[in-house]
Amino acid sequence: MASVAMARDDKLTVRTLKVSEHPAQEAHSIHVVGQVLTALRFEQDVDPAKTRLLGWEGRFAAPLVGGKKVVLEPLRDLDEGEAVPLRVTLVDGTEFAFLVKRPSPEDREWTDQQVNVFRDTESYDAVLSSLYDSLKRERKLGDENERLKKEENSVDHAYATLLANGEVKKTPFRKTRFLRLAREDMDISVEVFSGPGKAAAVITLKNTYYGGPWKFDGASLSRDFTSATSRPFALRMNRATIVPGQTGTIAVVADKSAFETKEGQLTDLALQIFRDDGLLQVAVTMDHTLIRK
Repeated sequence: MASVAMARDDKLTVRTLKVSEHPAQEAHSIHVVGQVLTALRFEQDVDPAKTRLLGWEGRFAAPLVGGKKVVLEPLRDLDEGEAVPLRVTLVDGTEFAFLVKRPSPEDREWTDQQVNVFRDTESYDAVLSSLYDSLKRERKLGDENERLKKEENSVDHAYATLLANGEVKKTPFRKTRFLRLAREDMDISVEVFSGPGKAAAVITLKNTYYGGPWKFDGASLSRDFTSATSRPFALRMNRATIVPGQTGTIAVVADKSAFETKEGQLTDLALQIFRDDGLLQVAVTMDHTLIRK
């Protein structure tokens, strides 16, 4: 088991930004992460001589400005509350003001890979880009509804619910490992279970940091800590937010098929639990030998 500060493998997004021509329009936020390119694409060519990222030295690589694009590359994650002004001027003199910052916890999905900036909201490109955004949101909602329907009848989710509620005796699992780790902000314990054709883990977190709540942001099960090898699993928790002094439990159940390679061999997996700032809170090795016949 490990508990470290490590950036999660975020899903980057492409979005449409329609900018009002009203003079009182506030600067729009562009969300970036360290060592990942973010491109802004405009309807017209950009004037490189009049486009500036203020105070980029030491925080960004030199911005790339050419054609209809501005490309930003942060050298590191920006600090919380840090905002770098970006002013973009098109060849026709139109100016756009942005604030480049890190994603806030509630905006984790909006780490920008590409932002299509439109001034004329009735243009063909603007309407088409908005249509793509709407279709993407619709697909996402459809996928989420389908996932929830499957979970209602999932045996693994039923087992995970029992484990999260401390009802291990009602499941076919046997505890094989117990690990405990105390940090300055969190007491962590992990129970690893072996089962017939399945494996499970129960993570218990006690918030000992009296500066604020701990919030769950996501979990991943993979061979090499990347989304490329991610595997399906069932997860249940008794609370997604843990206030200071409170304890929360997260239960994960994985079927034997999650451990199988394309060749039919069993392989070890790594379970990762992320907190709301996108950093890795807990990593647990799920050994393939946990799978019992």
